[in-house]
Amino acid sequence: MNLQDPDELLKMVDGSGVTVPKTKRGEATFNRLLQAAEEVFGEKNYYEASIVDITNRAGVGQGTFYLYFKSKKDIFVELIKHLHHEIRSFIQQTIASIPNRIDAEKAGVAAYYQFSLKHRNLNKLVRDCECVEPALWQWYYNSFAMAHARHLKAAMDRGEIARANPEALAYCLLGIGLFTAMRWPVWEGQLPPEEIMESVFCFIAGGLTPKDSLAGD
Repeated sequence: MNLQDPDELLKMVDGSGVTVPKTKRGEATFNRLLQAAEEVFGEKNYYEASIVDITNRAGVGQGTFYLYFKSKKDIFVELIKHLHHEIRSFIQQTIASIPNRIDAEKAGVAAYYQFSLKHRNLNKLVRDCECVEPALWQWYYNSFAMAHARHLKAAMDRGEIARANPEALAYCLLGIGLFTAMRWPVWEGQLPPEEIMESVFCFIAGGLTPKDSLAGD
């Protein structure tokens, strides 16, 4: 297996226990179960949460749960995939019209703060994923990093940012967003104060700005 290939990691995760709904009504119920699972797994943890907890929170019977998921693990895996898709879509939409990579990085971090404030149990769920399904845990971060690295490489080729190993740089930037989001949106339930945001943005810009640009200032 090539660790740099997220698709190979995802192939290691068994998704056969999930039945995707075919109707609008079924899709609404499916999403309600995922939302309930996010709340229940976040409030407890994977091992202490139960299917009954999830169905009670979603307001559906256990029979309805089994129409879409064969087990607790199946809905947990689907939830991680769902949140991964949601956060990537949210960030991509936020930065889509920003042509400069450094400005896009700043806006992406700010978007991650907003998402983390709305989904304050996200990091807890991903930490549980390391024990429940290690391949999915690696896929979650690796797919973010590989997509991010491609954008960074393109920006390097355009001369927008300093040359560096794109994958290493992607993980560095992910770490900045992850831990500063944990410190303020997750722990304090608020967006970082303006002074904190400016410090983070300054640090990102300082690390990405080409050296010749700095020398010319």
